[in-house]
Amino acid sequence: MPAPSPKSLNVQRKSLVRRQFLKQATASLATASAGAVGCPAILRSASPNSMLQVGCIGVGGMGGHTMDQVAAHSKVKITALCDVDSGFLKRAGEKHPHATQHRDWRELMADHAEKFDAVTIGTPDHMHAAPTVSAIRAKKHVYLQKPMASTLHECRVITQEAAKAGVITQLGNQGRSSIESRMTVELLRSGAIGNIKEVILWENKALSWWPKNTDISGRGDAVPASLDWDLWLGVQESRPYFKDTYHPKTWRAWYGFGVGEMGDMGCHHFDISFDALQLTAPLRVRQLTPGSSGPLWGTQRMVELVFPGSEITADDTVKLTWHDGENRPDASRISLPQGVDQLPESGTFWIGERGSIFKNYRGGNPVVLPETDFPAEKYPTDLAPQNHYHDWVDAILAGRKACDDFSHGGPLTEAVLVGAMADRAAGDWLHWNRESQTFTDNESASALVRREYRDGWQIEGLG
Repeated sequence: MPAPSPKSLNVQRKSLVRRQFLKQATASLATASAGAVGCPAILRSASPNSMLQVGCIGVGGMGGHTMDQVAAHSKVKITALCDVDSGFLKRAGEKHPHATQHRDWRELMADHAEKFDAVTIGTPDHMHAAPTVSAIRAKKHVYLQKPMASTLHECRVITQEAAKAGVITQLGNQGRSSIESRMTVELLRSGAIGNIKEVILWENKALSWWPKNTDISGRGDAVPASLDWDLWLGVQESRPYFKDTYHPKTWRAWYGFGVGEMGDMGCHHFDISFDALQLTAPLRVRQLTPGSSGPLWGTQRMVELVFPGSEITADDTVKLTWHDGENRPDASRISLPQGVDQLPESGTFWIGERGSIFKNYRGGNPVVLPETDFPAEKYPTDLAPQNHYHDWVDAILAGRKACDDFSHGGPLTEAVLVGAMADRAAGDWLHWNRESQTFTDNESASALVRREYRDGWQIEGLG
């Protein structure tokens, strides 16, 4: 019998990795379901000097930034690196020469899980859910970049699995930890402007991640030697590689990979209102601008979301309106602080029963209006600086919840995705049922809630 070719051996290796990993993931699911909830292993692996050993899945772009920020904690040691791009992996390896290097996160989880207690995940959105759920089922603590996932179903599964496993989780919604954001939450909760009647949000930064090439009708281009294109696609169906189209950074514009501008920035902008106003799932949503139907998300939207009210809203429901893509809100409805003569690029305006709060998203403290009614001494002054990345590490070491635990980050992302999905069914109100995860009056919108994973990549309960 002739010796197997290198290509054949590689196929066999990948098949073995998949079988090993899927077997382990299924066993982990059974263990997590049967085990006690709320009993995480804080330092599960052999951690010398009580160091938290961290593996990093996705080490380029925002994933690399996350790795750097977590690694800056004095109690962290980066012990494993994983990326489908060898260029990113090489640069990360130069920073952490003692860490093992891997291309396939399934192989990392199946064969090297003893090397780390926790993982950071900074992959493209379409590859958030699979490694996150797998890590949680393996009882690893997880820092996951926002949005939690690109489908509502994936968000729900991640949230539920994290609650069952009892691990420490953090959504990469870094603005939540800023003094300015926490100050705004306190002001809204304190009744500084009375109960809240409405919220207006806008984000009009340039779409730096929009692909230079949007024509995917041809046979494709040669895949760079540094990139494992099949691993990059992951759970998505196979397709040709095109230069300047998906990787790096330009995947967010494509349906099935990212969730457009609202998916990119929505978790940041919604967080203050979601927290302060005690919001839950939206009741209904509609997009008032033209939607999208092809392989790309729309570049501009105005979306209204109606949420159940709470004890600090003026009515039984409260409306949030999102604007992006140079689709700015009606300036006549927004009062500006002294020294501000035009709407900034991005911001939020809360309308209350006896005043309003203005906040420039790009920085600066919230301003209560009218300013003459709210002097400086009324603003909170006891808020200490907080590092969002280090809060996760400190929470693991202390055995407490992190500030953006998935119990908060999951429902937050779901609310954002309900709004984002309206881009695919613009015009009419879509009524959302959180329990059944359906848009009750629109079957085509409900079909967007979950997706199937391609053969060889399925994970129980996900796709």
